[in-house]
Amino acid sequence: METLPELLDAVADDRFLPPDGTVTVLPQLCQRDAGIMAFTAHTVVLTDEDPAWVRAALAAVDCDPLAAPMHPRFLTALMDRTGRAAETVDALWVGTPLPGPPALALREIADTGHPRVVRARLRRDSVRVWVTDGGLLVIGRGVGGRREVALEVEGGGAGLGRGLALAARQLADGPVWAQVSPGNARSVRAFLAAGYRPVGAELLLSARGGSTGCSGSCS
Repeated sequence: METLPELLDAVADDRFLPPDGTVTVLPQLCQRDAGIMAFTAHTVVLTDEDPAWVRAALAAVDCDPLAAPMHPRFLTALMDRTGRAAETVDALWVGTPLPGPPALALREIADTGHPRVVRARLRRDSVRVWVTDGGLLVIGRGVGGRREVALEVEGGGAGLGRGLALAARQLADGPVWAQVSPGNARSVRAFLAAGYRPVGAELLLSARGGSTGCSGSCS
């Protein structure tokens, strides 16, 4: 697992990095995608910064070494160094593809100004959007070219979130990744009920002023 796509494929297949407390520093595949991925006792830092600087900054954090990559002091140092911004640490979930068409009556649309879609297009390539009564489903290519899903429920019936998350697995031809805020209990339950598995945590660092795009290198 020497590259990010290889690492993601392995994790999606339940083949994790060794839980040995190691921090692996990998270069960004494109200018847009930088951040930290935390797995069981093994963290991956995605950055074009000097790995020696990363390790020195981690060593300077006064905490359990396993916690250092997600510690606010290290994250602040990394943001100051790179001039990037961050939002929240998300739980990282993955779902394997499923056969058959979605049970929901979904309609794909070409364009929308919905905030969820606008946000997705800043962070992902090849974004596709589907709508149903009370719900929105977005799938695009994100970090390392992985398929990432986002969904939104607006007054839909019970189980709509689960149905949208399940539909993403049926529409994709490979693993589907979801980034979910741990405090968003409804979303956590929807992805859990749709058969997604928690595999780690993630904090992405975005370029200030918006995405610079990946120019196809991550697709």
